[in-house]
Amino acid sequence: MKIEQRLQELGIELSTPTSPVANYVNAVRTGNLLYLAGKGPGLPGKKLPTGKVGRDLTVEQAYVHARETGLSLIAVMKAELGDLDRVKRIVKVLGMVNAIPEFGNQPEVINGCSDLFVEVFGDRGRHARSAVGMGSLPRGIPVEIEVIVEIEADEPQSATPLAKPKAAARASAASKPSSPKRASVPKPAPKVAPKAAKKKAAKKKKS
Repeated sequence: MKIEQRLQELGIELSTPTSPVANYVNAVRTGNLLYLAGKGPGLPGKKLPTGKVGRDLTVEQAYVHARETGLSLIAVMKAELGDLDRVKRIVKVLGMVNAIPEFGNQPEVINGCSDLFVEVFGDRGRHARSAVGMGSLPRGIPVEIEVIVEIEADEPQSATPLAKPKAAARASAASKPSSPKRASVPKPAPKVAPKAAKKKAAKKKKS
């Protein structure tokens, strides 16, 4: 099933990725790997979620914010690749939770993103992961997540045949067997008429 069809079944509509607010980009590709910059929760037109998990937010609320963050990351994938079916595998997820020092349920929070990836991409969405606690996060957001994605290789372009170099053309022509030349046959000496030969002999005697 196409990923776009799967999103429709799940009732998911991706928003336009937010632009970076500093000197970096949303994603960088190297080879067949796509490195996504860290994203936080939040939906267009709504106030940016803030707060510490374990004090201001419950695990269940933070789970929802991690899922929202996953949606933002998928939107970046689509913007970068054009087609989500080019995602070959979600390789690694790093989930950071803004929590109180005593909080220890970071994995349960980041499950919001991990569960989403498996719902959307199936087995391709299963990934290696780290879920860690942070003393603070930018703007006070409760979670930030970054992802490494393996993508399908680009289709090779058909090569255009190149013209033969002149030197190669000359070498090719020289390698062809040449037709044998006919041996030159000496021309026969002109025949002298008998009467003319007698006259020459008589002149020689007189002299």
